[in-house]
Amino acid sequence: MSAAPPTAAPVLTGRAAKAAHPGLTLLALSVAGAVVSVQQTLVIPLLPRLMTLFDASVTSVTWVFTASLLAGAVATPLLSRFGDMYGKKRMILVAMSLLVAGSVVCAMSGSLGVLIAGRALQGTSSALIPLAIGMIRDTFPRERVTSAIGIVSATMGVGGTIGMIVTGLIADRVTGVDPMFWIAAGLAALGLVLVAFTAPNTGGRTGGRPDLVGAALLAAWLICLLLGISEGNAWGWTSGGVLGLFGAAVVICAVWVAAELRVREPLVRLGLLVGPRSMSANLASILLGFSMFAAFTLISNFVQTPKEQVGYGLSGSVLDVGLYMLPSTFTMLLASSLAGRVAARIGPAFTLATGSVFAGLSYLWLALSNAHGYDMLAFSALQGIGFGIAYAALGTLAVQHVPMDQSGIASGINSLVRTAGGSIAGAVTAAILSGATIAGTRVPTLAAYELCFFIVAAGAALAAVVALAHGLRHRSPDS
Repeated sequence: MSAAPPTAAPVLTGRAAKAAHPGLTLLALSVAGAVVSVQQTLVIPLLPRLMTLFDASVTSVTWVFTASLLAGAVATPLLSRFGDMYGKKRMILVAMSLLVAGSVVCAMSGSLGVLIAGRALQGTSSALIPLAIGMIRDTFPRERVTSAIGIVSATMGVGGTIGMIVTGLIADRVTGVDPMFWIAAGLAALGLVLVAFTAPNTGGRTGGRPDLVGAALLAAWLICLLLGISEGNAWGWTSGGVLGLFGAAVVICAVWVAAELRVREPLVRLGLLVGPRSMSANLASILLGFSMFAAFTLISNFVQTPKEQVGYGLSGSVLDVGLYMLPSTFTMLLASSLAGRVAARIGPAFTLATGSVFAGLSYLWLALSNAHGYDMLAFSALQGIGFGIAYAALGTLAVQHVPMDQSGIASGINSLVRTAGGSIAGAVTAAILSGATIAGTRVPTLAAYELCFFIVAAGAALAAVVALAHGLRHRSPDS
């Protein structure tokens, strides 16, 4: 096939390109973003309960969380591309509608398989965050873009904590899991209404065709990779099944890359994935995604581990999981609101490095000291500072160098790799925890948890190094 011609310029629709009420738009996008984050963490405190309800292993139950991230990894670039093609508001409404539908499926599920399918449907809503960032860049005054992106980005952590607290409050009073999903459906419907009535339609449409083949290939190689990681301990890392999955992931990924290079309108523009200014932002994103999502599952299980029985843990309830993470909500909101000013002074790259250092220190604390409740509270506060700063800067770094009509897909690709990092984190930590258990039980050893905390801290530290290198290489006022 011949080289693809350049994409046509956006076609103006005649609609206003600026938000009439930026404050209301930001409120609606923040609420919707928080609801999406709620669904991501809603099930995390329930993982031990789901193991009992379905008589399943930690590896199988972790797919309730991982399936959502995997679906998000595939849906995010697809819906982000649709946002640039047909309008970001329309795709945000689609994402919220899918979240409502997925929540209903989960609430009505009677088996682990159906629950995982519903979670996958919920996960498609992950595309909302990059769509919201693209809308902000399209419609907000330039001086408010960085701070608005920071606030929306912070909803990932804030909503995540809210999800765990809501789950905890209800789980202590019911034996099932369906009430939590009905609440998620109601919250998603509220977010949908707010966006429908307050968010603007942006002024340009690029048109084009969806790359469905690219989406299918992306899903295939991610599934092979994550399934191989998840089943490594159970099947054996050198078994034919695991090696076959890893081999299939490599082959399908190569086919996917070749297809994306040849198709006229690719799902993922590889220049935005591995270009000179995009590569570092995306590499930092996958490392931070690994660190943030790994913490969700690790902290939930660690807090609920009965110390009097196994010698470690905090013997907490489902509600305690959310309460221990509450400090991160406040520090993340504060840090994200200040991140715009910091980035204006030192640039988003150095701001990202600063946030990543704080995030890494939080995990290092927990790896070295985890016997008391105050250790968890200190971790939570430090983590909130780190991710509040880092994600605010990352959202800006991902889109500042691309044309306006590509802001949605650029942000979507950055979100894709972050979600992929989270998917890998769930599979890796589950493999480590299930591979080192106390004799005669399914309970992981303390050493297994501490190894996971060290690995996650290293991921955040590497993100800081990548961001620092980017800032030194691209020295400019907005680098």
